[in-house]
Amino acid sequence: MANKIVGSLDAGPHRFAIIVSRFSDLITERLAAGARDALRRHGAGEGNITEVWVPGAWELPLAVETVAAQKSCDAIIAIGCVIRGSTPHFEYVAGEATKGVAQVSQRHGIPVALGILTTDTLEQAIERAGSKAGNKGVDAAVAAIEMVNLLAQLRK
Repeated sequence: MANKIVGSLDAGPHRFAIIVSRFSDLITERLAAGARDALRRHGAGEGNITEVWVPGAWELPLAVETVAAQKSCDAIIAIGCVIRGSTPHFEYVAGEATKGVAQVSQRHGIPVALGILTTDTLEQAIERAGSKAGNKGVDAAVAAIEMVNLLAQLRK
């Protein structure tokens, strides 16, 4: 039988940063609230959660990079929302924001959970920020908790 390694959902001993885009704050505030709630429900103390707000999704990678380089947290949750418009701006911002946070995770070996919504409409974003489709901020926080615990096991 193969060895199975799975990360637990215990946030208690870990430090987390939630980095949130202010642009589309109608959505991102709900996502950030969901992430905070998920961290607390899984045992994270208030003093182990740092929240950083940036102007928009474009600025997320730089803030995530800076926090990761400081080694002040065990996992980062990137929260943003990019809604498609009638210009190619969506592709540039969404693509670079998601690629940028993924590169930080790989470069620093720290979990960076992707809580950046990329939707076609405001209605789709609202659905993913706490209505019909759940709250993707919660999902990102749970992924961060699981990954930080999984990596702790893998690095033993």
